[in-house]
Amino acid sequence: MAGSRLRQDPESTAAVTVLKRAVELDSESRYPQALVCYQEGIDLLLQVLKGTKDDTKKCNLRKKISDYMDRAENIKKYLDQEKEDGKYHKQIKIEENATGFSYESLFQEYLNGTVTEVWIEDPYIRHTHQGSGKEQQSNGLQEIKESLWSHGVVLELEYSSSIHDREIRFNNGWMIKIGRGLDYFKKPQSRFSLGYCDFDLRPCHETTVDIFHNKHTKKI
Repeated sequence: MAGSRLRQDPESTAAVTVLKRAVELDSESRYPQALVCYQEGIDLLLQVLKGTKDDTKKCNLRKKISDYMDRAENIKKYLDQEKEDGKYHKQIKIEENATGFSYESLFQEYLNGTVTEVWIEDPYIRHTHQGSGKEQQSNGLQEIKESLWSHGVVLELEYSSSIHDREIRFNNGWMIKIGRGLDYFKKPQSRFSLGYCDFDLRPCHETTVDIFHNKHTKKI
C-alpha cells in the first residue's frame, strides 16, 4: 500500500518506512506488531496531511489514510476476537546485551485500570546482585511488603520447593511467560553505571517473552 507517490514527498519518508514494515508484518501474519506499525504510520500520514496545501495530494492522502485505518481496524477486531477466544499469543525475543526491556516497558501495556491482582511465580533468585542468601532475600521481600502496604497494596508471599514454571498473571486476562523469569538482567558494572537504576538502560540476557490473553484466567 505504501505507494510511489508518497515516496516522492520527502516529508513522507518516515511514514512510508513504517507503513512498508506494517505491510510486511501483516503478510507474515504478525498481527500485533503490524497493528502497532499501522497506527504509527497513520499518525505520521495525518501529520503530513496537515502540512499539505495541494488539494489533489490531500485527496490521495485521505484515501491512503482511510485504507490503512480500515486494515488496522480489521486487525484489531481479529486480535480482540483472539483474546476473547483465549488464543492470543505475542512473542518478544530479547537478544543478548539488548536494552530497552525494563519491567515497565514489558508490562505497562497490560496493566490497565481493571487490574486489581497480580500473581507472580518464579522458581528462585540466584545471583548475588539480587540478594545474597535466603535470609537477605526474605528481609528484602518483607521490606517491599511493608512499603507496598503503605500505598494500599497487599503483597502475599508463598514458598514452594517444587515450582519450576515462570509466569506472571494479571486478573484482566493477561499472562506473561519469560524464559528466564524476572532474572533476565545482567549485573550492573557498578552503582554508578548506566542501568543501575534505569532498567531500560541495563543490558539483558538472551531470553524469550510469550504473552497470552484469556478472559477466564484465574488464580491456580
